[in-house]
Amino acid sequence: MTTKSRLLVMGLSLLLAAPVAGADRVTSPYRPGTAPGLRGFSADEVAALRDGAGMGLARAAELNGYPGPRHLLDAVQDGRLPASAEQRQRAQDIFDRMKRDAQRVGAQILAEEADLEAAFRARTITEPDLRARVGRIAALQGELRTIHLSAHLATRALLTDAQVEQYDRLRGYAPAAAAPPGQHRH
Repeated sequence: MTTKSRLLVMGLSLLLAAPVAGADRVTSPYRPGTAPGLRGFSADEVAALRDGAGMGLARAAELNGYPGPRHLLDAVQDGRLPASAEQRQRAQDIFDRMKRDAQRVGAQILAEEADLEAAFRARTITEPDLRARVGRIAALQGELRTIHLSAHLATRALLTDAQVEQYDRLRGYAPAAAAPPGQHRH
C-alpha cells in the first residue's frame, strides 16, 4: 500500500468515526433514569433510600476502626466474631434504631426529590424555590449520613480493641491508624 493510499484510508476512517464519537458525547447517560417514577434515580437508589441501607455513607467510620452494626451482627451470627449476649443485643438495638431512622429520612429525601422533579417538569421552579428545595434535600442527606455514622460510633463503644481488630481483619481492612498522641480510640 502506498503512502497516498494509507492517508486516504486513514482520512476515510476518521471521517466515518467522527459521527460515532460525537454521538457518545450527545447521547445522555441519564436515559435509564427517564422511566416513569422518580426520574434521575435508579431503582436500586430508590430501594436503598426506602430500606435505610448504608449506601457507603459511613465509610469514614467503617474504614477507620468503627464497625457498623449490620456487618458486626453478620460476623457474630456466622460465628466469625465472638461477642457476649449483651453486645449482640445492644448492636441489634443500634441497628434497629439506625434502620428505622434511616428509612424515615430516606422517605423524606424521596418525597423532596419528587417535589423538586415535579416543579421542573411543570416548569414552575424559580431560582429561590430551587435553592430552598435543594437546601432541604442537602440537610436531609446530611441527617441520613449522620444516622449511619452515629451507629458506627455507638457500635464501636460496645467492643473491645481486640474485637475491632478481628472485625477489621474479617472485613479485609488494614489496621486503622493510631490515634494522635494524647487521644485514645473510642
